Parts: sequence; C-alpha cells; structure tokens
Amino acid sequence: MAIILFDNEHRKNLFPATATQALASLRLGIFTIEEWWQQLLQEPIFVKTENYLQPLYKPISAQEEHIYIDASVIPNDGLLKKIIALKSNEALANTEGIIAYKTKKDNILNTALSSQINRTNITDFAQRITQPFHLFQYNEIILKEHFKLVSAHKNFQKISSSNTVINPENIFIEEGATVEHCILNASTGCIYIGKNATVMEGSIIRGSCAILDNAVIKCGTKIYGATTIGKNCVVGGEIKNAIISDYSNKAHDGYLGDSFIGKWCNIGAGTSNSNVKNNASNVFIWNYATNQLENAGKKCGVVMGDYSRVAINSSINTGSSIGVCCNVFGTGLLPKFFHNFSWGVDATYDFEKALADITNWKNFKQEKLSEEEKNMLKYLFNQL
Repeated sequence: MAIILFDNEHRKNLFPATATQALASLRLGIFTIEEWWQQLLQEPIFVKTENYLQPLYKPISAQEEHIYIDASVIPNDGLLKKIIALKSNEALANTEGIIAYKTKKDNILNTALSSQINRTNITDFAQRITQPFHLFQYNEIILKEHFKLVSAHKNFQKISSSNTVINPENIFIEEGATVEHCILNASTGCIYIGKNATVMEGSIIRGSCAILDNAVIKCGTKIYGATTIGKNCVVGGEIKNAIISDYSNKAHDGYLGDSFIGKWCNIGAGTSNSNVKNNASNVFIWNYATNQLENAGKKCGVVMGDYSRVAINSSINTGSSIGVCCNVFGTGLLPKFFHNFSWGVDATYDFEKALADITNWKNFKQEKLSEEEKNMLKYLFNQL
C-alpha cells in the first residue's frame, strides 16, 4: 500500500506558489507536505497532480490498494487515526469535501468513483491550505508540529558557548551546522538549524524558526518567527513570518515580512516589501482561480513564484503577487501583480532567454535544469 497525495481545486487558488509544482511539494515548517506525511505514516508517498506537472514526479504504482489524501489538508492526530483505520472503498469527508479515501482505483475521486465509495462525514477539525497567504499564516502551527517530530527522533549537537541563548532546550542544531557568536531566543518558539547550515556571527534569531540544510545566514541577520529558510538558501537583512523556499536568496539588507518566496528566486540588495497598509485596513491579494482579489487580513507581503528575481533597491507593495519566472524591476512602488514571465513592469520575458537565465542560476548552485522542468515552463509560457 502507498499514500497518494492528490491536488484538487485548491492548487490553482495557491498560484503562483503551485504553478510549477504540486501542492504536496510545498515546504512549510521544516518538511514539504510530502515529507510530512511520509514521516507520519511511514509508507511510500506518490503525488497525483495536473498533467503538465505529473512528469516531475515518480510514476504511481497501480493495481494496488492505496490511500488517497487531499494534499491541502493539514494533518492532526485525530485525522491520522481515522485515515489509518480506513477500509477499502471508504472515504473521510467534511463540509469542505473529501479528506481521504482508500481504493484500488488509480484515480482521484470523481463522480463515477463516488458512487462506489462509502463516504463518512466527520466533524473533526481539518484545516486546509486554500489560499497563498495561508502558507505563511499557518507556518507557526506547522513548525510546532514539525519540531515535535524532529525532537522525538533525532540527536542534536551541543550549542556552542559563544552564543547567547534563551531556552536552550527548545533549540535543535543538527550535525555539521556552524553557529557561533549569535543570539538564539527560543522563548517564543523552537529554533531548528539543519545539517551543514551556517549562521554567521552577530545574527539574532527568535523562534519559531527553521533554518534548513546547507543554508547560510549572513552576518547580523535578524530573523523573527514564524520563519522557514529552505535548503541551500542564502539570507541576510530582516525577515519576519516568511517562507523562503529551497535554493533562493535574499542575501543582503532589506525587509521581508509575511511573505512566501518560491524556489530559485533572488531578491536584490536593499529590496523591501510592505506587509501592512498605511491605513491599517485589510490587505487584498490577487487570486488566479477566481480572477479577483482575496482578503488576506491585516498583514500580507508578497507571494512570489519559482524562478523569479527582483532588482536591487526595489519597493514591493503590500499584498503583491509575482508570478513564475519574472525579472522584476521598475521605479517607485512596484505594481501589485506581475503575470508569469514578466520582464520589468510591462513586458514579457523571451522564453529562451528565461531558460538561459534559470540555467545560469542553477549552475551557480551546482544544479541543472531538467527536460521535465523545461517542458513545464513551456506549458506555462504558452498559457500567456
């Protein structure tokens, strides 16, 4: 038996974060959603997503009985027990739709299959990630759950005496990480520092915070919770309640708050975003699925898709959405919406040049752009 994490209509609501990947690949807290379910269920994990994205994932093992789980659902103990207890052709659901089901059919639940499934409506709380701003808004609760998992199953290295530390029992530093002459305050939440990460001298970190494998935190960086710095990232300046996905850089001074940054992005020196409106009213951000603005609450900075870059000294507006593979530059306060493959404020990236620039960035970190990624990007470019 395997676990199959499937995408539903929520994936498009989460654009641009999920334009280039299944929802299961998003990293929140310490793990991706796929890694989180694997940790919880200890079963092989497969991903079922849109046709143009499916080649990015390993083939699903057919002809066997599998448990299908909505990838937008945030796990909790009550749900976990009910999912494990599912019998063949049984489904769990609530008022928002199907949560999980067990079947031999190699398909996500559709009208034809629904008649063959015994649906049980449950009242258990099942929080779903259905909007891009949920990614950073829910990061605090997800970090807490991930800290429980890693602290229960790992041994951590001793904290160097050169650091100033508050609540050391809530600080977890993996083997190979270097943390010297820093301030680590875990009184407001745990701090996790991954393998071979480097936190340079003078940095101040306030939990909850996860700094993942091979990340570099530059001298004097200030990080507030709830923040995730992905694998192989380089960051500096001031960061608060933000997720910076794997292989992205915000290496210099400037503020990033209440934001989600995709993979392979770069934020230029001196660039800052606004996360609160000057009149303290609610912030609205563009929804790609409904083609309208959505209320994100009082605080929302920027949601940036994969492979995008912002020029030095840019001013990013409150509630901004920057699409996939954008090269953002312009004078004054930038527009709040950039479509995929934007070049500056009002032009479109040449596709071949976009691929060449992504290849350069990947070479920078000893990685390569795969044919599957190229085909996926070509599909998105053709949708413009």
